Amino acid sequence: MRNIRNFSIIAHIDHGKSTLSDRLIQYADIVSDRDFKDQILDTMDIERERGITIKSQTVCLPYTTDGGDEYYLNLIDTPGHVDFSYEVSRALASCEGALLLIDASQGVEAQTLANLYLALEHDLEIIPVINKVDLPSADIDRVKEQIEDDLGLDSENAILTSAKMGTGTGDLIEAIVTKLPPPKINDPEAPLKALIFDSHYDPFRGTVVHFRVFQGRIKAGDKIIFMSNQAPYRVEEVGIFQIKRIPQKQLNAGQVGYLIAGIKTVSDTRCGDTITLLSDPCKTAMPGFREAKPVVFSSIYPVASDGYEDLVVALEKLKLNDAALIYEKDSSMALGFGFRCGFLGLLHLEVVQERLEREFDMSLILTAPSVQYKFSLNDGTSIIVDNPALYPDPTTIEHGLEPYIRAAIIVPDRYMGAVMQLCLERRGINKNYQYLTTDRLEMIFEMPLAEVIYDFYDKLKSITQGYGSFDYDILDYRESNLVKIDILINGDRVDALSQIVHRDRSVPRARVTCEKLRDEIPRQMFKIAIQGAIGGNIIARKTISPFRKDVTAKCYGGDITRKRKLLEKQRKGKKRMKMVGQVMIPQSAFLAVLKTDT
Repeated sequence: MRNIRNFSIIAHIDHGKSTLSDRLIQYADIVSDRDFKDQILDTMDIERERGITIKSQTVCLPYTTDGGDEYYLNLIDTPGHVDFSYEVSRALASCEGALLLIDASQGVEAQTLANLYLALEHDLEIIPVINKVDLPSADIDRVKEQIEDDLGLDSENAILTSAKMGTGTGDLIEAIVTKLPPPKINDPEAPLKALIFDSHYDPFRGTVVHFRVFQGRIKAGDKIIFMSNQAPYRVEEVGIFQIKRIPQKQLNAGQVGYLIAGIKTVSDTRCGDTITLLSDPCKTAMPGFREAKPVVFSSIYPVASDGYEDLVVALEKLKLNDAALIYEKDSSMALGFGFRCGFLGLLHLEVVQERLEREFDMSLILTAPSVQYKFSLNDGTSIIVDNPALYPDPTTIEHGLEPYIRAAIIVPDRYMGAVMQLCLERRGINKNYQYLTTDRLEMIFEMPLAEVIYDFYDKLKSITQGYGSFDYDILDYRESNLVKIDILINGDRVDALSQIVHRDRSVPRARVTCEKLRDEIPRQMFKIAIQGAIGGNIIARKTISPFRKDVTAKCYGGDITRKRKLLEKQRKGKKRMKMVGQVMIPQSAFLAVLKTDT
């Protein structure tokens, strides 16, 4: 066990984590040059295009020192976005150390701090790594100063690397071997206790469980049990990851690997769960396990009504690879049958949408995302509402509650005013701000989650010219004056466009929604009224003018009453057409409302 090192790489988005993983894999020479490709641990097209890690991977890197000692370095890769912070925490719980990667030109950012705190909570040994030192804009001295002042780490131990050029990789591996501790094993004969930190679905073998053994040993043929749901299984195969799965006779305490046990669905293997033997179980489970709870909700409908069956199959297959996706049947008067889905965050929603469209060739309509609200009713009961269609009768509501977050924003001080204005517009409460260096400050806001899920991150990047960084965690539910906006097209309510918002934001939100719909809905031969309403009170209206045929063109002179008769006949025809005519709302209109900006 002395020759095993379990470590993770943690960093802010786009600081070079995947590229550094590539260099470590090449240095260990477990992939031939012919088979190697950039971002080798990122298996999805979306990950490669966006430059982010969505699905974490694991790889075992063999390393032999100059003295001939053989080491096994288990790199447990982590997702790089705040939506997947629980998965990051479970991966870190499986490690003894972490490489904290910092961009030499960008310096310490919001998720750098958040990930450091997460690593310190798990009592990990931290090695600071300054990446991209080859860039002309690299300022190594300033970053070392930030490591000392902002992070409280010793900058003398920082390893200088350029993951792109491959410089410093040897020094980094040497530091992993010498500075990170081996696994602590108290009793090698103790009952099996292993932590699940990830899983994926193999169409031929079922669910492949990624886990770390903390005590005991596991081998093929063992009967195991998952402690959260008491589900028993018989192990078919255990092994380690070296890009491909390498079967082993058994895995001992301290090792990281996989097991296959004929598990039908990924949702049966919960991230953070504990594996133990059915015949000799351990007394306590690993701490920190919790169910993945969605925070953003949206309904998904097929564009064509005959695409519902295809959507059912697509979601079932996607669920096999994404245990965090939660969905149930839903229906809409405007859009027909679909599914109400729960997501970990807005990025998770975008990823699911893109995967459905790409991998399953689906054409989809998504309703505007919403969060989970709580309503206390006059009869003393309370209900949870994540779908505007389930909004209770306003006369029965005593008060409403909405979720709040604690947002940490790190920006250069010249953008302080613009960021302050943005957050206050989104009903943020400024709790604290402090200077991290002479020109960079951290601002702490408490904000409603509903104000963040639309376009807050895009707006922040825009007003700070890309220098602002943002991280958040869920705080609690707070009382709020919530109302439901209904959108009416020619007097007919379109339930898929309904939204629950704060009363102060209802009028501007309704106006912008009506404007977007006016621009997207095609003109008809009759006038179309688009209205935003709270109950029976109309708060916004836009009108789409009709096409108009010039029925008086054939009248050359003569009595005015001839023209009036023709115009009156046209008016009656348009009125009759309006009564029987239907307004088709195109997919682009729903997408426009999804990107509503107030």
